[in-house]
Amino acid sequence: MKVLTREQRIALKKIYDRDCGWWDKPDSYLKFRRTVEIPMAIDCIMVPWCGMYLGIETNGYTHS
Repeated sequence: MKVLTREQRIALKKIYDRDCGWWDKPDSYLKFRRTVEIPMAIDCIMVPWCGMYLGIETNGYTHS
């Protein structure tokens, strides 16, 4: 299993702290972090957020 980089963890926390209005945010950051999907073939992680998936690259760059 791949380990999240420091930059990915920081970006993930920023995403968790965002508010999109209607999203039922998990009760804790740890529960949110457990929703991360780590594809085998690419270095970015994927996380569901507000009805879409966000990708977070190893350098912390976040994109949808």
